[in-house]
Amino acid sequence: MKTDIRISRTSNAAKVAAILAALIVVILIAAPYWAGRADLRLMGEIFLYLALASLWNLLAGYAGLVSVGQQAYVGFGGYMLFALTIFAGLPPLVAIALAGVLGALISIPVAALIFRLRGAYFAIGTWVMAEVFRLSFAQVSALGGGSGTSLPTDIVRSMADGRSEREALAYWLALGAALFVVTTVYLMLRSRKGLALTAIRDNELASASLGIDIWRTKFVVYVVTSGLTAVIGALIFLQKLRISPDAAFSVNDWTAFVIFIVVIGGIGTIEGPIIGTLIFFLLRETLADLGTIYLMVLGLVAIVVMLKAPQGVWGFISQRFNLQLFPLGYRVERHKDS
Repeated sequence: MKTDIRISRTSNAAKVAAILAALIVVILIAAPYWAGRADLRLMGEIFLYLALASLWNLLAGYAGLVSVGQQAYVGFGGYMLFALTIFAGLPPLVAIALAGVLGALISIPVAALIFRLRGAYFAIGTWVMAEVFRLSFAQVSALGGGSGTSLPTDIVRSMADGRSEREALAYWLALGAALFVVTTVYLMLRSRKGLALTAIRDNELASASLGIDIWRTKFVVYVVTSGLTAVIGALIFLQKLRISPDAAFSVNDWTAFVIFIVVIGGIGTIEGPIIGTLIFFLLRETLADLGTIYLMVLGLVAIVVMLKAPQGVWGFISQRFNLQLFPLGYRVERHKDS
């Protein structure tokens, strides 16, 4: 009997998941033709939270940069959308892309400053920087100061002719952003940079001894996630059509809920943010009418999951059934031929 050993980077489960995902994406693309306005808004919000969670997971789950200040780039992206469309006269779609570029650029000096901190001090430093952003934009009277401002009607109408068309466009942009972010994270983690990130996550000291530039690798991840987070922020406030410092830089909405999603789903996995986002919105839509009890239930769910499944829901499923829908590493497969 001969044993044939093969090295593979995929699995049957991953192939089936890819086919199902493609079918689901086709159905979701056609959603404006079969879903109502409220459903489109909800699904658009789900996609944007999925994108934020995937980016935070890349930052904290792989690069080890536990930030509680990513709302800085959500708000920055939103304000750049308003500023570039109102004052520079740019089309909203161009402004969204440029907001991402500016978000990446502004993150460079921020990273140079906060990367001097470690552990809990780094987390606190990111939150402080987010507060600096919030207070700074609150002083810009041209954008409404502390009370905020709304996107002018002529800019909103320039996106599409009718309200239904504008809402469909906003939905497609949110869906496209989520697909782009998840794909970008997946491809990055399958690259040499991803191998370096995985090594850094497992053991920084050993990674450094192997010649990995830890500071540079983390810096690149921070800049990339900041730029993409700014794009998501621009899309969020394109849907809302109004922005204010408190809403744009809300640590509760753009960081606390995102951390909940990643921790519940499974930090350090691509599937985790997807599962976590679905759980979060299921709980929110079911319990939101209960007021403060809703937040208490979220906290209780987080505590139970962390105690019973420290690696999150997907981590538990993956370990139990040896299942990976987004395989990143290589697998050794043995086939016995008689």
